[in-house]
Amino acid sequence: MRIISFNANGLRSAANKGFFEWFRGQGADVLCLQETKAQEHQLGDAAYRPEGYRAWFKDASTKKGYSGVAIYSRREPDEVRTELGWAPFDDEGRYIEARFGNLSVVSFYIPSGSSGELRQGFKFEVMDWLKPVLEGWLASGRDYVLCGDWNIVRSRLDIKNWTSNQKNSGCLPPEREWLNGLCVDDTGWIDAYRALHTEGQDYTWWSNRGAARANNVGWRIDYQIVTPTLRERLQACSIHREPRFSDHAPFTVDYDL
Repeated sequence: MRIISFNANGLRSAANKGFFEWFRGQGADVLCLQETKAQEHQLGDAAYRPEGYRAWFKDASTKKGYSGVAIYSRREPDEVRTELGWAPFDDEGRYIEARFGNLSVVSFYIPSGSSGELRQGFKFEVMDWLKPVLEGWLASGRDYVLCGDWNIVRSRLDIKNWTSNQKNSGCLPPEREWLNGLCVDDTGWIDAYRALHTEGQDYTWWSNRGAARANNVGWRIDYQIVTPTLRERLQACSIHREPRFSDHAPFTVDYDL
C-alpha cells in the first residue's frame, strides 16, 4: 500500500503546477492532502479528480480559502470521519479520517504558530487537547497512519538551522518535547521516516524567502506517524523535492499491507 502526504498550500495552485499529472504516475493507493485552501464545490472539476480515485474533503467553515484537508483513495473507505469533537479545531478543517477495515488513514494539519502569540497559544491548546485523543487511538487496537503537516521538527536532524531557530515556532522546546513524547520507541507512535532512516537529514518544507529551497535550508515537518503494529510493515519512503508544487514536498511511504 502506497500512501502520499502533501501540503498543497492551495490545491488549485498545486494543480496548476502539474501536481495531479505527477500524482497519476505515482501508483498511490491513498493521498492525504493539507491546506487545500478551497471549498469542496470549487474542486469539482475533472482537473482535481484523477481517474480511478474518489475524494473526500473537510473544509474550513470559519474562514474560506483557509486550511482544509482531503483524502483521495482508490478503494472506497468503510467510513469517513471529519470531526474529533472540539469545534475550534474541527471548524478550521484540520482532520479527516478514512477507515478501511482495521486500518485508519488520517490527514492532519496541525496549526502553525509562526504568525504570532495568539496562534502559538492556539497551537499549544491543540497539542494539549490532541494528546489524549492520540493516546486513545494508540490503545484502541486499530492500525493508524497519521499523515500530515505537524508544523514541528523533532530534532537537530530535522532542520538545517537548529541553533538559530530555538525560539521560533515549530522548533520550540515544548513543541519538540510534545511530539517526541508521542514517538516513544516500542510503546509509542512510530515516525515512519525516522524508523527507515535513523540518521537521515531530509526536509519537507522550505521557506519562500531567499533561496532556501535551492540551498536546501529546510525543515522536516510533514510526517507519516504510525501505530507500533505497523513498524515491521514499513518498506520504503521518499521525499519528492522536485518537481515543485508547493513550499512543501510530497512524502511517500510504502507499506506491506
